[in-house]
Amino acid sequence: MPHDAQPAARGHQDWLREADALLPRLPAGHRIAGADEDGSGSTFPVVSPRDGRVLALVADGGGKEVDLAVAAARRAFDDGPWPRMSPADRGRVLQRIADLVEEHRPELALTVTLENGKPITESYAVELRALAATFRWYGQLADKLTDESPHTGPGALALVTREPSGVVGAVVPWNFPLTLAAWKIAPALAAGCTVVLKPAELTPLSALLLARVADEAELPPGVLNVVAGGGPTAGRALGLHPDVDVLAFTGSTAVGRHFLRYAADSNLKRVWLELGGKSPNIVLPDAPDLATAAATAAWGIFFNQGEMCTAPSRLLVHSAVADEVTQAVVERAGTLRVGDPLDPATEMGALAGAARVAAVQEHVRRGAESGARLRTGGSPRHVVPGGAYFDPTVLDRVTPDMPLAREEIFGPVLSVLTFDTLDEAVALANDTEYGLAAGLWTADLSTAHTVSRRLRAGTVWVNCYEEGDLTVPFGGYKQSGNGRDKSLHALEKYTELKTTWIQL
Repeated sequence: MPHDAQPAARGHQDWLREADALLPRLPAGHRIAGADEDGSGSTFPVVSPRDGRVLALVADGGGKEVDLAVAAARRAFDDGPWPRMSPADRGRVLQRIADLVEEHRPELALTVTLENGKPITESYAVELRALAATFRWYGQLADKLTDESPHTGPGALALVTREPSGVVGAVVPWNFPLTLAAWKIAPALAAGCTVVLKPAELTPLSALLLARVADEAELPPGVLNVVAGGGPTAGRALGLHPDVDVLAFTGSTAVGRHFLRYAADSNLKRVWLELGGKSPNIVLPDAPDLATAAATAAWGIFFNQGEMCTAPSRLLVHSAVADEVTQAVVERAGTLRVGDPLDPATEMGALAGAARVAAVQEHVRRGAESGARLRTGGSPRHVVPGGAYFDPTVLDRVTPDMPLAREEIFGPVLSVLTFDTLDEAVALANDTEYGLAAGLWTADLSTAHTVSRRLRAGTVWVNCYEEGDLTVPFGGYKQSGNGRDKSLHALEKYTELKTTWIQL
């Protein structure tokens, strides 16, 4: 197959053959200061949710390895060329990374699918597109930032400059292992920081490959380091490390609390958190197209197997159209192709592992016992032997007090709630500890504006869902976190403001 062939140009058997060829070449050691590092010699298995196969035995990092990586990042920041390069030169390196991501796109996408379970078409067309686009966007932005010179009067000159914060610790989850890593690495590097990345234990292989791509782009040694390991070991060591200046985390709210404690117990490093969500998707009777609203609701909850912090897991539908919309979602769930992630025809792949399947099934069982009605799905599905698959699932007659309406399930499970008034819809939408995202379907412009302002969420999509690009920030309210990824605002997390006052 041509190296840049689209996934559709490769058939199921092609991807199976490429997977077998890739496995012996997958990296298994940490990447520190541009070199492979085995660390203590202990390893942990990375298991594919596709079929339960062990993909690799990866070096298991802890305090020692984090110390080595942070020391390399510290040297690269304090004495190395990266923070002292012109922004244009840094930007060119980031754009070279983007170019090389495109060149290595098939093996990077294949690695994501093998360790994560998402369909190969989504890894290739969504995850890898976002990865390359993020490095390219921040590479193009690097030399277009400006400082400030406030008006002070004739006797003085004031300068307000943005300077890189230093060593950044980045901890990212397994559901979008490369996209979310890029959202942190690219702006941090554009600002002149150095980075130690700790990927999720389930998906370290794609991050280790990305580090090698960055080295190939001639990123100076120590600027990007990757340490594989567990949260209680490597993650904790990174959170507590006194030479880490900024910690950026995406993951669960429970783990986010740990990082705040680590900062309090160490050097009071700034901690930026992008956490969970229980996002509402509100459908009003005047929605421009109810069929599109229903199709988008189904796509949103089943995309990436529902393993998405912004997943519209609460469908809030006006009672006048609830039956119609819910039935359309149920019908779409019944036709969704759940299959081998390496088959380009698959629409929904494997969950992250057997433990995830068990957790999702328990949520559905509890929901049905508490009075919700199971409309479709609700059971594991046998697709590839040894794999972790689950039916697309819809439950209605859900009430706001049920765990189905309050807890993040992180699986392909949709909870349907109904309302009769706009005020009731807003109250239901905001009745959660989270505030990451929301959807709203209406043809009335005034309603779109007024309801969007009332929703306590970092992103509100109107007559769409999961749309946007790198020009807009991403992050949440309440226990969905703080700070913003993407856009110019992401640089605020990785820079410090310095005032220089010159008396003339």
